[in-house]
Amino acid sequence: MGSAKKIRLGVNVDHVATLRNARGGAVPDPLRAAQMALAAGADGITAHLREDRRHIQDEDMRRLKASIGAPLNFEMAATEQMLDIALKIRPHACCLVPEKRTERTTEGGLDVVNGRDRLAPFVDELSRAGIRVSLFVEPSLEALEAARAIKAPVVELHTGAWCNAVVLGETGKAEAEFERLRVAAAETERLGLECHAGHGLDFDTARQIAALPQIVELNIGHFLIGEAVFIGLEASVKQMIAAISEGRGA
Repeated sequence: MGSAKKIRLGVNVDHVATLRNARGGAVPDPLRAAQMALAAGADGITAHLREDRRHIQDEDMRRLKASIGAPLNFEMAATEQMLDIALKIRPHACCLVPEKRTERTTEGGLDVVNGRDRLAPFVDELSRAGIRVSLFVEPSLEALEAARAIKAPVVELHTGAWCNAVVLGETGKAEAEFERLRVAAAETERLGLECHAGHGLDFDTARQIAALPQIVELNIGHFLIGEAVFIGLEASVKQMIAAISEGRGA
């Protein structure tokens, strides 16, 4: 698991839908963005169907599953409504994430430690449907052990606190947060968990975290879509793939 093989890149197309929804209508189309990202070399597509449908819509998920011909990672809250939708769409993977109606973006990892009894049935039912389940978690041993206890095969480490500290120039905090990520990634190997990471990553932070050998997938969205405004989506994705490859090679 700790080999230096290529890291998969999942491109999150949520904020193409955000832009579309700001005016209404059909454009820009997140499906077109997904197809362009894959053509540029992305390995899969991620989309988060939120309870309030602020960006991705139900029909977007159906179209993505039917049309992209590549792994679709369905980010979802652990609710009965989302479980029902996931079981109908049958994506390649579901990433269970915390969700608060008032947040602008996901603010932290799942509380797997205190939520084991609530989360376990979701992991079980999705797994029995042949959907690969991941849990979006804080980089802590307790969260990882809880994830293993409820038989989730994959964890996605929340990189947001580290990325925010980097952006704010808080060097000491950034170093401490990266060390948490490094230790957690190493623990996933010991626990037999597949390790992904994401949230707030840009070219520089993606390059740095790609050096951690246990990480096999990064999921990146907001930065790539924002950068696409200036350099185009194809160039944005290709530059990210190059940064990740450089980091993994280092």
